[in-house]
Amino acid sequence: MTGRRGGRPLVPAYLSTGGVARPSRAHLERLSVLTGSGEPAPADLPAAQTALLEELEHGSLTVVEAAALLRLPVSAVLVLAAGLLDRDLVLARAPIPPARRFDPDLLKRVADGLRDLKHR
Repeated sequence: MTGRRGGRPLVPAYLSTGGVARPSRAHLERLSVLTGSGEPAPADLPAAQTALLEELEHGSLTVVEAAALLRLPVSAVLVLAAGLLDRDLVLARAPIPPARRFDPDLLKRVADGLRDLKHR
């Protein structure tokens, strides 16, 4: 089967998930971090889930990173990851929260204090 201009295959994404439309785990997000559990993959694992496990052998990935590497929609990777979680083949953790912003006034006072120390 040939691809189309965007480079994506012509295979519909729902075929990679075995026809499953929604992930079995609602807590998975686009930025959830996936890590392989180290368990051997069973022989009956679908090809798309096997491919996801192979990508996770190189280290942890977020769902969106895995989607980019597998060239699948994020929604499909969420379904694949949930299936692997159900079989204890993958570990998932919540997204890393963004760092809190410091108070700009505090940063200004620290910078002023450092300047004063420098000029003494």
